[in-house]
Amino acid sequence: MGMRLYKKTGNTMQIISFPDEDVEKGGYLIIEDKKAGKSMIVQVIDIQFANIPGIMEELLREPLIDDPIKGEDVDPFDITSHILYVQDARLLICKIHGTMKDGKISPDSSWLPSRTHSVIRKLPIKRLMEASGMRSVLPINLGETIEETPIVIDACNLDGKLNIITGRKGTGKSHLSKILVLGLITHGATVVILDLNGEYKNLGLDVNGERNEFSDKIHVLVPGANFKITLSQASLPVMMRILTYALDLPGTSAREFRHIWRFLEERNILSFHELSEAIRRWQCNQQVKDALFSRYYTLLHSNFFTDNPSEAVDFEVLLRETENSGGGAIILDLSNLSSIDRQIVVEYVLAKLQDLLSQWRIRAVFLFAEEAHLYLRETYWDDVVTRMRHFGVFTTFITNQPNTIRENIYRQADNIFLFNFVNEHDLEIISRAAKVDAETTVSIVRDLPPHYCLILGEVVKDFPIIAKIRQLNVKTMGETRFFFISNHAAEIAGKQEEQAKMN
Repeated sequence: MGMRLYKKTGNTMQIISFPDEDVEKGGYLIIEDKKAGKSMIVQVIDIQFANIPGIMEELLREPLIDDPIKGEDVDPFDITSHILYVQDARLLICKIHGTMKDGKISPDSSWLPSRTHSVIRKLPIKRLMEASGMRSVLPINLGETIEETPIVIDACNLDGKLNIITGRKGTGKSHLSKILVLGLITHGATVVILDLNGEYKNLGLDVNGERNEFSDKIHVLVPGANFKITLSQASLPVMMRILTYALDLPGTSAREFRHIWRFLEERNILSFHELSEAIRRWQCNQQVKDALFSRYYTLLHSNFFTDNPSEAVDFEVLLRETENSGGGAIILDLSNLSSIDRQIVVEYVLAKLQDLLSQWRIRAVFLFAEEAHLYLRETYWDDVVTRMRHFGVFTTFITNQPNTIRENIYRQADNIFLFNFVNEHDLEIISRAAKVDAETTVSIVRDLPPHYCLILGEVVKDFPIIAKIRQLNVKTMGETRFFFISNHAAEIAGKQEEQAKMN
């Protein structure tokens, strides 16, 4: 007995399914109307019991005791099996995603398939991807679909795009972002990672701690250690952005700082030592001088700046070398920095990127930002969506707090990777994503197991697909730390058992 059309309301289709039909949430069905010569593509977003008249009464009539009633069952027409079969009938709540005609897919959902002439079948996701034109010119293997077929996206669909990876802690967000990073650098891209928790610094090592195929392409910069800059490398515009946005320098003091900088630059004595002396001798209001000294010492104590050129790293040279050597990842380890120091480093990096890209001194950069709300100033959200993307900074935000990303960012995101959420407030926020209707998002994301994600956007040709993210042969640092790990837990349990015997 095949599936049957029941009802269509808006872009929602309800289909009656029977127990012997293998259908699961997130899978696709195709409704073939042979008389109309076309088919409708729908995705199952929820599975319910069919509300059959009299089913409640029938269930209540069943014996409430475990022991079977003695006697002989007389059922010559096998009605009981049919009743039980009907009791397990299911109602599939589906969302319409387009029409297939002559092997081509269009977004048309205005027509109504025939109840009598239509045949409903499962639509393999592999076939859907082929029909939708999902190609992998530059393949990145994410894992497998719920049908255990490979899910491979095209790196070209990340190029020039704004991406979001979000989900509860421990569901696999950082794992997916590492797969994307390694996939991009495999195809020659330059990736800059703002690594808040030190999760990416071992991308060049396999699970055993040995150097892997990516080791020569991974560059880890630790601000204050192997990543320092001179004032001349920073340049006045970049320093003004650091002082204004990261250190909140008032306008009057900023003007005086600009004069001091130019004074030192003209005399070719630009250094931290000379900057301190110039502020001390400068003829200006004492409050201005105090404000300048306050910011000066903040910069000094960040250990990010140096007067020794041999200690300094030329960020531009590193970017160009990475680009010219066939791609790579520059990882900025922010894990041991204070909040202010993080903002100083991030302001420098982003300002430098924008400056270099606007002058076409580098081609383009993929930026991965973990929990960006902790170090990005408010105005950068709009910059990322508009100006910085235009210059060639293609950002992927990774967060477990979806409310920290503005609604307009969700609406303009090209690709969204959603892991599990159960909190109603979080579900409400992510449901505002323009790439799919709210009902699909909430219904599917709520039930996703760990390491499964719902992929939305251009990488899947706007067909929401559930993917199980594959394992990665890389030494990971982003796993949530626990006290009661297996060995320790076994040791504690053993001691408790011995104690119980003694008592």
